[in-house]
Amino acid sequence: MSDPVGKLPSELDQLPDRDTEETAEWAASLDAVAQAAGTRRAEYLLRRTLQHAEAAGLALPKLLETDYVNTIPTAAEPEFPGDEAMEARITAWNRWNAAAMVTRGSKYGVGGHIATFASAAWLYETGFQHFFRGKEADGSGDQLYIQGHASPGIYARAFLDGRISEQQLDNFRQESGGNGLPSYPHPRRLPWLWEFPTVSMGLGPLSAIYQARFNRYLQNRSIKDTASSHVWAFLGDGEMDEPESTAALALASREQLDNLTFVINCNLQRLDGPVRANFRVVQELEAQFRGAGWNVIKSLWGSAWDELFQLDTTGALVRRLREVPDAQFQTYATRDVAYIRQHFFGADADLVQLAGVLSDAKIAECFHSSRGGHEPRKVYAAYKAALEHKGAPTVILAQTVKGYTLGAGFESKNANHQMKKLTIDEFKDMRDLLGLPIPDSAFADGQVPYGHPGANSPEVQYLNERRAALGGPAPARKVHHVALPAPADRSFAPLLKGSGKQEMATTMAFVRLVKDLMRDKETGRRWVPIVPDEARTFGMESLFPSAGIYSPLGQTYEPVDRDQLMYYKEAKDGQILNEGITEAGAMADFIAACTSYATHGEPMIPFYIFYSMFGWQRTADQMWQLADQLGKGFIVGATAGRTTLTGEGLQHADGHSHLIASTNPASLNYDPAFAYEIAVIVKDGLRRMYGETPEDVFYYLTVYNEPKVQPAMPEGVEEGILKGLYRFNTAADLAEAAPAADAPKVQLMASGTAIHWALEAQKLLAADWNVAADVWSATSWGELRRDALECDEALLRGEVRTPYVTRALEGVTSPVLAVSDWMRQVPDQISQWVEQDWTSLGTDGFGLSDTREGARRHFGVDAQSIVVAALAQLARRGEVPASAIKEARERYGL
Repeated sequence: MSDPVGKLPSELDQLPDRDTEETAEWAASLDAVAQAAGTRRAEYLLRRTLQHAEAAGLALPKLLETDYVNTIPTAAEPEFPGDEAMEARITAWNRWNAAAMVTRGSKYGVGGHIATFASAAWLYETGFQHFFRGKEADGSGDQLYIQGHASPGIYARAFLDGRISEQQLDNFRQESGGNGLPSYPHPRRLPWLWEFPTVSMGLGPLSAIYQARFNRYLQNRSIKDTASSHVWAFLGDGEMDEPESTAALALASREQLDNLTFVINCNLQRLDGPVRANFRVVQELEAQFRGAGWNVIKSLWGSAWDELFQLDTTGALVRRLREVPDAQFQTYATRDVAYIRQHFFGADADLVQLAGVLSDAKIAECFHSSRGGHEPRKVYAAYKAALEHKGAPTVILAQTVKGYTLGAGFESKNANHQMKKLTIDEFKDMRDLLGLPIPDSAFADGQVPYGHPGANSPEVQYLNERRAALGGPAPARKVHHVALPAPADRSFAPLLKGSGKQEMATTMAFVRLVKDLMRDKETGRRWVPIVPDEARTFGMESLFPSAGIYSPLGQTYEPVDRDQLMYYKEAKDGQILNEGITEAGAMADFIAACTSYATHGEPMIPFYIFYSMFGWQRTADQMWQLADQLGKGFIVGATAGRTTLTGEGLQHADGHSHLIASTNPASLNYDPAFAYEIAVIVKDGLRRMYGETPEDVFYYLTVYNEPKVQPAMPEGVEEGILKGLYRFNTAADLAEAAPAADAPKVQLMASGTAIHWALEAQKLLAADWNVAADVWSATSWGELRRDALECDEALLRGEVRTPYVTRALEGVTSPVLAVSDWMRQVPDQISQWVEQDWTSLGTDGFGLSDTREGARRHFGVDAQSIVVAALAQLARRGEVPASAIKEARERYGL
């Protein structure tokens, strides 16, 4: 058992031992226990010693895994404050209606999930009856992240309390008629009920952590008192496989987010089979969360197990529970008692003796149904302990049976996630098990009926009384609109007047604008700058000392650059959220800030700035989550384009984010070329998102790191900037080498930094080829397309509307050549509504490391390539000789 003291692990060898004799005595004592009482007794004593040391606050490594038993013993459970019989009846009605809703919908082939809520019903009901604070209480209430597949149970509860009609239940997953229910928690589809979209697995837990963190941010910045708000995230054990599910555990612990509780429904099954067939997912999760610094509460076994644990005088039962893999436990839940006696108890002589005094009924109850997650007293004890624990977030690992109460055909079956209905006979068995007063005559038409005890029944009265005591219905989403005043024009003026002779990248122009807006007396404190550890790349270090970087601890050290003007300043009331190297975390922060207007009644104005390549490509799923949650704010893809950050190479060269962004209906996507365009877009964005009649949209702006002289805004271009297109200048505006009046003409349409290539090409076409080119700034290919699609839809309704892009080019007879730092598909989005001859240039293919000039020549989008493409268009029309194309290629070395 023992090793000589000299052979202790090497990390201990590095610690001085001031009393080697005492150390040897401790080792000898352990040897004696092992020899006299066995190694299992020695192991037990060591574990208890470590637990005691941890409880005493000794600085020892934490014990990451405890025995496979309940954290809170039955004797330590608090008094249950509710009417258990009444709550059981309420839960029974909800179980029934959840199963009936999905079964009735199955005849339409719309699908649905029954087994998840069946296993988790008491996890939700105990919370709704005793813990979850509603929106009508003081503060903001609690934030509930409901497991997506459990939505039928939440709808069933809303039906019981009168918030959802029977007709709506019958329209589950049939929304197009306007009176249906979405499949999962979708705020955009059912905005009065759902607050958070959660069914994209992994995003719920990630968002819950950052929501709890953002609640503290609002509190520490004195914007909203969120001290009484608690975030509850309901998750599945299978969902914890997603990397996002555990990506921010250390953040929650580091910032001591004791306003956060994860409730993980450990039914040991995911979509196709066991979560950890040959292992134990509960133990794995316990170690993972404990290692990250969370408080862990295990609620595994129901009260039927109490007798077994009392009889386990040798520890054999606890050891056996620690050995059996999850898939075997799933099997025990479906097999007869003889099988359990042989395969579970038969593995150890002490267990055989223990089983000898147990009745078959007791064994069946324990292994078939008695789980901690199915008993309200045990769930209540876990929830109460979670709320009382301070200094760290809590995770509750509640063991259940998937498909519980749905009958032998469902419970613990590998396929139950895909099983959409019960037979009439199975419903009758379920009715009898739950004790519901539903007569056989209710099934006369072959359809399972919905059940309701009546609006004035004791069940509904009890439910409403409990919710009234907790602050109103839950879940619920309430928006109390607060219109923000428009910022003063002086914040936008510097960008509108241009930069004179000074060069300035549009990335810097945006940051300069936001810095001025953050000084606004009315709305400045509502700005939330978010950046994933690249603030200096985007020129944001000037915000550090003035705005401060948020940290709940403030700054407990002296920064190395304290003697510099722009030193690294952390503050408890800091405004900047610098998330480290995690775009997913930054997006989760952004979502929490974007939806604060609804969650807390406090509109915030977040802007999240990042390398454009690492936005939509890396976190597009979260962008959809943002849209579903009706978020508002500015997403800024900085150092944008495929050729402006070329030293970084292929993986940093974004030529496609606008294409991905165009797939999201809530995203308004702009690719501004000049600083004044940014000012106009941001000003209008503030009006549209935070004005008197706010829209449920967010903005995606791409800005560039290429310094250029920024012109002053021409007159009369505001509408074109916002619509997506305006004529920046004409060939006649050229100061030198203007083409002849009868010269061939071409329209150069460009977005973002590409407008500078187009302006250079305009000069070359005039000077070298006597071709007159007008240059258009296409601030938004996406908004032009959105407008055109709306016109097409109007035509189907008998309304004749002309798309803006068609009207803007009305009267133009010359061809159009579009160019951008994006794939050709980006500008080609609008080609079908352009009546003129159309062609485009773009940066299709992989990026590469080179100079900007070299990369643009490689992709054929530099000024000289634009000239050749324009001559080719004109040659096809017979307006210039075909030989001009070859001559131009040779002249420019193409």
